[in-house]
Amino acid sequence: MSRQRTIEKIMESDYVSIGELVRITGCRYSTLKFYTEEGMLPFEQEGANLTRRFPREKAVRRIEEIRRLREEGNSIPRIKEIL
Repeated sequence: MSRQRTIEKIMESDYVSIGELVRITGCRYSTLKFYTEEGMLPFEQEGANLTRRFPREKAVRRIEEIRRLREEGNSIPRIKEIL
C-alpha cells in the first residue's frame, strides 16, 4: 500500500514535501532541489535532519514565477536578484 497522499489531500494541505511539489507542479525533483539549495524556494525545517516542509501556495506561486522568468530568458543569477 502506498504512503503517498492523494492529490486532493495535498491540495488541502498548508505544507507539502518536495516530492508532493513535484507531483503538483510537474517540475523535476532535481530542479526543485536546486531552487531550494539556491535559496529561491522557501521552506521550513524543524531540527537538523527533519524533512523540509514547503508552504504549498507560496511554493507553487514561486515555482510558476521562476518558470515564467526562465521562459523570458533570464539567467538563474538574474532570477535570484528579481526574487
